[in-house]
Amino acid sequence: MADMSHSEILRLQAALQRLLGSPKLTVNVPPRKGMSVEIAVAGEVVGTVYRDEDEGEVSYAVNLTVLEEDLPAA
Repeated sequence: MADMSHSEILRLQAALQRLLGSPKLTVNVPPRKGMSVEIAVAGEVVGTVYRDEDEGEVSYAVNLTVLEEDLPAA
């Protein structure tokens, strides 16, 4: 996992807000170097972002976590 710059995190946040249609989505700068970059919606952490660089190409993998207790009743 490569660390992301503050500028890169802000650019990623803008892209995800646009892509997912949610201005409440934030990509949070980790408190310490080497920690995971987290995605939150309205302040609630919903997942993590991983940066990958391969042969000069950079990509981002988003891992969203949904707890069963947050699902609507069947």
